[in-house]
Amino acid sequence: MNVITLGGNALLPERGTGTFEEQFLIASRAMEGVAELIAHANEEVVLSHGNGPIVGNILIRNEAARDQIPPMPLDVCGADSQGGIGYLLQQVLDNSLSARGIRCRVVSIVTQCVVDEEDPAFAKPTKPIGQFYSREEALYLERSKGWALVDDAGRGWRRVVPSPRPVEIVEWDAVRSLVASGMVVIAAGGGGVPVVRREGKLRGVEAVIDKDRAAAVLAKQLRARRLIALTSVDRVSLDFGQPTQRGLPEMSAAEAAGYLREGQFPSGSMGPKIEAAIDFVGHGGEEAIITSPQKLLAAVEGRAGTHIHPRIIDHEQEPERE
Repeated sequence: MNVITLGGNALLPERGTGTFEEQFLIASRAMEGVAELIAHANEEVVLSHGNGPIVGNILIRNEAARDQIPPMPLDVCGADSQGGIGYLLQQVLDNSLSARGIRCRVVSIVTQCVVDEEDPAFAKPTKPIGQFYSREEALYLERSKGWALVDDAGRGWRRVVPSPRPVEIVEWDAVRSLVASGMVVIAAGGGGVPVVRREGKLRGVEAVIDKDRAAAVLAKQLRARRLIALTSVDRVSLDFGQPTQRGLPEMSAAEAAGYLREGQFPSGSMGPKIEAAIDFVGHGGEEAIITSPQKLLAAVEGRAGTHIHPRIIDHEQEPERE
């Protein structure tokens, strides 16, 4: 089984128009790679996705209509984004599979992700979400709503919320059953809806969960063979953006951890993907792969991408993949 996670910016780029038509076109292109994998490699697939820009737009709509409609809490906004993005992905993937003559139903699940209520992240919110405010507006929101707001690189003030580590995907057994029945499942979108357990009951909390870390948790619960992160580059590089930049066809979990400590993979971009990969292969996963949607099949076949293994790799004996 493969758990594949797709970045939110892959559906709504930073400089995109934000229209549904644009999202549909971009999603269609991204799902071509997933359909190709299912068609040619006969692989079981669970698909996850980010929701970064899209859930931010939902929050902006919340604020714009707050005088007419009561704003929804952040966990409900996360569930809203799961439903909308899940609908989009399941439709375009179903269309792509049908065009290849593959009768395989695609289904999306609104998924809850348990976090620890004592996680230190709740005491130090760091994840920016939603729109920009003036300093005066930020001070008012801090007083009236108890929000934490920070100056975002001089562009204005933004709300920041906790980003606790995921502990458990609640609906993982339902995902497993659907996959066993031959379906492609979309789950843990946007990292899942953050919930805590209080007195035996699930309760939503105001937080966001990193989608790569949540996908790793789901992959571990499903005992998946691979965790695959689809991003905008074909493979991971050292010294990214510098004259000394060099691609990494593969590395061990220990090597990946070393590069992470050196600061090679920033927390705002490649860092969470590397952390998720290390976590997954460190708990029984065969390998983690980081690549682009266009290179997905080639990466699974060992011809592209960056492969992260639990074992130490002898680089002198293993030639670099093309």
